[in-house]
Amino acid sequence: MGGRWRAARAVLPPGHLDAAGCNVPADRVLDAMTAHLRRERERGGYAAVPDLAAARAALAALVDPAQVDPAVVEPARGEPALVEPARGGARQVAFLESGTAAMAALLGGWRLGPGSRVGCARTEYGGTLMLLRRLAAQRGWRLVELPVDGDARIDPDGVRARLASGLDLVVVSHVGSHHGVVQPAAELAALCRAAGVPFVLDVCQSLGHVEVRGIGATAYVGTSRKWLAGPRGVGFLIVPEPSPAMDAPAPTLSGHVWADPGWERGEVAPVAGAARFESSEGPVAARAGLAAAIEELYALGPSAVHAHLAELGRTARALLDGAGGWRAAEPLDEPSALVTLAPPPGDSAEHAAARAAEASLLVGVVPTARAPLHLREAVLRVSPPPGTSLDTLRALAGVLAAA
Repeated sequence: MGGRWRAARAVLPPGHLDAAGCNVPADRVLDAMTAHLRRERERGGYAAVPDLAAARAALAALVDPAQVDPAVVEPARGEPALVEPARGGARQVAFLESGTAAMAALLGGWRLGPGSRVGCARTEYGGTLMLLRRLAAQRGWRLVELPVDGDARIDPDGVRARLASGLDLVVVSHVGSHHGVVQPAAELAALCRAAGVPFVLDVCQSLGHVEVRGIGATAYVGTSRKWLAGPRGVGFLIVPEPSPAMDAPAPTLSGHVWADPGWERGEVAPVAGAARFESSEGPVAARAGLAAAIEELYALGPSAVHAHLAELGRTARALLDGAGGWRAAEPLDEPSALVTLAPPPGDSAEHAAARAAEASLLVGVVPTARAPLHLREAVLRVSPPPGTSLDTLRALAGVLAAA
């Protein structure tokens, strides 16, 4: 599987170990984007708008198994091909320009009154914390901390207790930007459903990386450029069943309609499905590129990709933990390929990344602002894409050990 992934790319940056930052799109993604731009030039931008219904439905099926049409499942591998949009998944997806924009669109328009209690963990992504604190200050919400254990994994028993005390919304990152622990999202979603509390899951670092199907969240926020290996400039919302409380922060002509009996009173209502969150204007070529990236994931088989990446993560931790005194922040057998390393005394993530760059190795540095309630110092983030060789990981271990 890793060989097929690499063969689909005529060009790969040397030593690329930053899939969690920005992955490498396949040739088919580049081809889809340039082909669309040519059509826009030849036909006019609006005449060239592509039909992305199948891509939207396929994206929805990556979180909701009910969207998979049994007629298009490959019997040999048990993996779904692109699903038919007639199954309704296309209406569940809205495209935005980033995961951050998608989260802002979702939470910014959510109708929660003053005094509402919103649960999130201290491991939450810094951008989402900024948004939640701004909304809490403006709207009188109260933020409630969800407890985590020593591995920074959210404690379901603690969440059960918080729900019993009263919560109105729960927001969780499935895999953190700064930490490769996979949160028990399915268990948390089940607890929230039983309590009648909406559950928002950030899948920016998990979709295309670890299993997301069947979790049963109220809404999913994601991005193209990481583990899906799509282009930059595309984020998305997947909302299986929008409720009357879920609306965009501002109405648009593409996402809302004038309510009867007329426009004089300025009353508007959202259109059906997730389209209420999406603007008709956007990087359409990049959306076409994401559609091609989704096709690649289905061709490889999502479960095969997940298993391959989990093994890469375990291998990376085994090789890197202890090298030069650097320590992996996650359990060594954590089933994710997002590996974070804490520096030894006298070294830093920034210096290690610079040394790695000199050795033609691309890694990430996660500053404390990315998770201000959890990180005490910047960490080195290593996130190998499919097909990463042992030699590349050994070379990084050598760089860390040679400091």
